Amino acid sequence: MRTPTNVGLAAWAHWLRFACQNALRNRRRSLATAAVAALGTSAILMASGFALSSYQGLAQAAARDTGHLVIAKAAQFEGDEDAPLQHGLDDAAALRQRLLADPQVRQVLPRVGFGGLVSNGDKSVVMLGVGVEPDSEFAVKGPFLTLKAGQVLASGSGQAQVMLGEALARSLKAQPGTGLTLLASTVDGAMNAIDAEVRGVFSTGVPDLDQRLVYTDVALAQRLLGSERVSSLGVFLDRMESTVGARQRLAAQLPTLEVRTWDQQAPFYRAVRSLYNRIFGALGLIIGAIVMFVVVNAMAMAIVERTREIGTLRALGTLPGQLVRALALEGMVLGGAGALAGALLALAVSLLLLVVPVQMPPPPGRSQGYPLLLVVEPLIYLGTVAAVVLLAMLASAWVARRAVRMPVVDALSHT
Repeated sequence: MRTPTNVGLAAWAHWLRFACQNALRNRRRSLATAAVAALGTSAILMASGFALSSYQGLAQAAARDTGHLVIAKAAQFEGDEDAPLQHGLDDAAALRQRLLADPQVRQVLPRVGFGGLVSNGDKSVVMLGVGVEPDSEFAVKGPFLTLKAGQVLASGSGQAQVMLGEALARSLKAQPGTGLTLLASTVDGAMNAIDAEVRGVFSTGVPDLDQRLVYTDVALAQRLLGSERVSSLGVFLDRMESTVGARQRLAAQLPTLEVRTWDQQAPFYRAVRSLYNRIFGALGLIIGAIVMFVVVNAMAMAIVERTREIGTLRALGTLPGQLVRALALEGMVLGGAGALAGALLALAVSLLLLVVPVQMPPPPGRSQGYPLLLVVEPLIYLGTVAAVVLLAMLASAWVARRAVRMPVVDALSHT
């Protein structure tokens, strides 16, 4: 016994088969239409994959630099201090142990930020100093800090050592083993100087930062500034997705302190994301319009050629709605075939880039290139394919509605 559901499915299958047969009647035009849809789909997916790859790379770099969360006094984030470490944290060791008790916290790293001068005896240069815990800090940074010469700082060496940015080392004619003098104002307003040896030379990939950046260990920075405080604590979590929940939880536990996320401390990431969203959003709209116009043109030509056929079907009792549905399904077949082909092309290119690396040139403001990668996001693939198919269906239905309203006599006499 055939149920109404089976009858409905059989009818849809019949109309879909009819649409496929119609789409194959003019293979050259159908192939050209599907090719445009394929190229449009692949362009959208590859642009989206590039944007997502850029977002992920910048997010990882920002999180590794500051920590997924940054904890400090609220005034510390404003950047205005009358004296070094004026808004620093007093009992950082106890606070650190408290934070490590959270199951999602993997590491808590103290930082001491300070400014001053670094001198080789003949020349003095303004520096941007950062006191860190060397063993943990440079293990966390991974590929986002490139060692150019020497070695990274090591804890417990018993010597005053520093690491210099590549451009700063070049300016001071310094190399591993060179002796330098660090000068900075203490918390009491006096000038203090400490002799240190260059342990290594590094590059962050940002030339302006490499001209000023100096890494020391926390103990040396505190001795230079004459204080046991630290500027902030960087909290590293088990994964990026834990950031929002951990921030809410830690902010409730530490009402006197400010807890900020990595993206709040990453203006470059926010600027790039905003720019790319606008660029690729406009690109998607343009490609969508092109696909729509191509489908409209192809369906309009097909309908003009089959006007007498449409009139014959109307004369035999076929309802206008059924004809609109058939032509919309024909557009769906063309758009669907092109969208699936485009998705497969984008997927193939994404996988190929993993096997055959392509290096991108350095972006503005940076000195290092990066590998070109395209992220494959299933939801974006499904959404893009569905959008192209829907766009093709709507375009076909719009053209078909005008054709099926033609009087039957005029359709039958059309030449």
